Amino acid sequence: MGFFDKFFSKDKKEDLDKGLEKTKEGLFGKINRAIAGKSTIDIEVLDELESILISSDVGLDTAIKIIERIENRASRDKYVNAAELNEILRDEIVDLLAENNTSDVEDFDPPAGKRPYVLLVIGVNGVGKTTTIGKLAYQLKQRGYKVVLGAADTFRAAAVDQLKIWADRVGCDFYSKGMQADPAAVAFEATKYAVDNQCDVAIIDTAGRLHNKSHLMLELGKIHRSIEKNLPGAPHDVLLVLDASTGQNAQEQAKQFTEVAPITCLALTKLDGTAKGGVAISISDQFKIPIRYIGVGESIDKLQIFNKRAFVESIFGGKQLG
Repeated sequence: MGFFDKFFSKDKKEDLDKGLEKTKEGLFGKINRAIAGKSTIDIEVLDELESILISSDVGLDTAIKIIERIENRASRDKYVNAAELNEILRDEIVDLLAENNTSDVEDFDPPAGKRPYVLLVIGVNGVGKTTTIGKLAYQLKQRGYKVVLGAADTFRAAAVDQLKIWADRVGCDFYSKGMQADPAAVAFEATKYAVDNQCDVAIIDTAGRLHNKSHLMLELGKIHRSIEKNLPGAPHDVLLVLDASTGQNAQEQAKQFTEVAPITCLALTKLDGTAKGGVAISISDQFKIPIRYIGVGESIDKLQIFNKRAFVESIFGGKQLG
């Protein structure tokens, strides 16, 4: 059984390849042009590769780190053919992602021994936060889990209604106190609902605002404490949703949110509509927070577990990573 036979169905792999097609065309195509006619990896090739990585939203610091790893690899192996560059680059990026706590998870299962598993979801408006919650609820429901969605984004117009639509579409439970309710009170009661109704998972939405960091910190802290009052140790994860199509702006959002909230995992949306998929590598490297989910299409089943090997293999193609 091969690596992708174990972790990915054929349909999932095709969805990932299609979703990352623009990133692959941009990054892979530029690299091929850079090494065309070259027999060895020299300074000129490495300088060009660094520029390509930066222009593909891998980011300056991460690009430099990758180039240094390739230089060390070339020095260690004494002689590296330019034709081997894609394979080396692929291997080094996988290793980099592994070092940054991004693991290969098989499917949408809550951690063992945590019932209900409480997931707090944050992110600015427009990144696909509510859609990600809906798609995640669908995946969990498909696997037989009882899920409740808590509508603690009570300030944004229609946010509660949008989450209710997703709950109805997925066929999961829904908890709301309506617009303008205290978000912490909603989080408290949604967690209580999950406990009382023997739910396996509670996903709690929050308002996506960054205009006032001190206010956001206070609000998220209050929500966090209210959840823990009902269920010690919860929330078990704080998921930050980022729009990959915004490139380095997504990295800036990650920076701001990590300064005010204990982010434990990330979701990158809209990878199918951008050539900026390299930002996943940069964000993982800079923040040492695991990427857990990626959006590779608009339909309800196009949210995937982020698998570092499958992700890199889809971008670079060629030989499978084992």
